[in-house]
Amino acid sequence: MRSLVEEVTDDKSLPKPERKRLQIEHAPHLSRGAQQIKLADKISNIHDVAFVPPAHWDHQRRVDYLAWADAVVAGFRGCNVKLEKTFDAGMSTARAEIKRRGPKPAESQNTITETVIVIVERHT
Repeated sequence: MRSLVEEVTDDKSLPKPERKRLQIEHAPHLSRGAQQIKLADKISNIHDVAFVPPAHWDHQRRVDYLAWADAVVAGFRGCNVKLEKTFDAGMSTARAEIKRRGPKPAESQNTITETVIVIVERHT
C-alpha cells in the first residue's frame, strides 16, 4: 500500500506546472494499481470542478482542468474499463455543466500559465 501512495504522490517541491506535466508524462508508466487510484481520483475531481469548484476558479480554469485531466487519463487507458466508462461519463457531464454555467461576464479568460496550455495541447 505504501508503494502505491508514493507512486501517486506529486513532488510538492516542484512548481505546479511541472507537477502537472509530470503527471501526464508518468501516467503510462505507473503500476496498474496506481493508474486505477489516479483514475478514481480524477473521477472525483472532475465532478467537484464542475459542480463545486473552488471559489477562486473561473470558467476557463475549470475548462483547462478538464482538458488536463483527460490528458492524464489518456496515458493509462486500458487499466480498468469500468472506471474508464465512469470517467468518460463524468467528463461528459462535467463539460456540459461547465458549459451550462458559462463564464461570468467579468471573468478573465487568461488564468492558466502558457506552460500548462502547451502541455495539455501536446497530450490531447
